[in-house]
Amino acid sequence: MRMALEKQQLGRHIAVLVGSSIISAIALNEFLIPGKIFSAGINGISQIIAMLLQMVGVHVSTGWFILLFNVPIGLLGWFKVGRGFTFYSILVAILTSLLTIAIPVTSVAHNALLAALFGGILTGVGVAYPLKYGFSTGGMDIVAVVLEKTTGRTIGTLMLMINLGIVLVAGALFGWESALYTIISIYAMSRVVDSIHTRHQKLTAFIVTQQQDTVIKALNQTLIRGITIMPAVGAYRRTESAVLMVVISRYELYTLEHAVKETDPHAFVNLVNTIDIEGNFYNETEQLKARQVGSK
Repeated sequence: MRMALEKQQLGRHIAVLVGSSIISAIALNEFLIPGKIFSAGINGISQIIAMLLQMVGVHVSTGWFILLFNVPIGLLGWFKVGRGFTFYSILVAILTSLLTIAIPVTSVAHNALLAALFGGILTGVGVAYPLKYGFSTGGMDIVAVVLEKTTGRTIGTLMLMINLGIVLVAGALFGWESALYTIISIYAMSRVVDSIHTRHQKLTAFIVTQQQDTVIKALNQTLIRGITIMPAVGAYRRTESAVLMVVISRYELYTLEHAVKETDPHAFVNLVNTIDIEGNFYNETEQLKARQVGSK
């Protein structure tokens, strides 16, 4: 059972990795670059540098600059965020760079507004799904995750703040109309990211199981969350069981479901949206510190 779930998880990660890279490269080469609309983060910075070089007669693909800038940021992620997160993130960045180099730049949307909207939406999808499954597309995504851990604000909002500088540079160098379309694109991207990547949202899970000890052990090995045990009796068969109540972030939902299915495939899990919480609720940085203390 464990082996099957691990293979399923690896396959899902590879699919997200390849899919997000393709989507991000298409957003750049088919919508943003032809319309002189700038992407977010490292991609946008790479676009600006590539366009500046084109103005002096030097033609270098944006993909090479994306690859170049992700090296030092990858090191930041390796030490500050986590090796698993950074490993997949670097793979996404490399594949996106290579696809951006390989895919020809053509204009799909001949209207600048459509190019900005669809470029932003596709970029948001390409960014959000890797974040949802525990890694990123590299670049400023890694910086935003580091900042989210320290400020508690959403990824999309932090990206919007980081990219303000790109908008100002784009306006000063290439015209303010280009900057305005860049704002539309980045805003569309940030909304898509926040709608898909919902780590800041909380859920309450009620797990009905007859194997409470094994389920609790599995949850404690993967999550650092308080678990409340409530004795229960099934109304139909009068079978004794237990209801385990645990509050998690939506980002931890996959981990919880994985642990429960692995230990008790017949468990019943009811998920409820949590509006607000009071009390001690560890964020990821506090969980990491607790794991380090527990391993000593």
